[in-house]
Amino acid sequence: MFRLMLSLLVSALSVSAVYADDSLISKAAPDAKVYFIEPLDGALVSKTFTIKFGLSGMGVAPAGTDREHTGHHHILIDLDVLPDMTVPLPANDHVKHFGGGQTETTLTLEPGTHTLQLLLGNHIHIPHDNPIMSEKITITVE
Repeated sequence: MFRLMLSLLVSALSVSAVYADDSLISKAAPDAKVYFIEPLDGALVSKTFTIKFGLSGMGVAPAGTDREHTGHHHILIDLDVLPDMTVPLPANDHVKHFGGGQTETTLTLEPGTHTLQLLLGNHIHIPHDNPIMSEKITITVE
């Protein structure tokens, strides 16, 4: 039992050390910018709507592709506090991953006012050294 507990402790410490490793945070191109093509800030949308992502100054690559000045999109939905930018982004109702390199999607939200923000992640879902984030937009779902 002691060996099992010790093994689990060592494994947990190893994972923590990997996530704290600055070498896993990719460099962003200095002029990189991510933005919404649609919807625009203030848009009135149906419950299911299309989102188109824009990116300039860098390229889009699927998760797992470790190539300089590339990344993939994440949408932050109704987040008041940004996630930790030094570890892989969580996947939940407020952080949607597009690790396939998608540049558009359809999203379904409940009626009401919502905020959306784009955040580019590297090959292992960690934001770049200078996080590439869009302005937060507000939409109203009918």
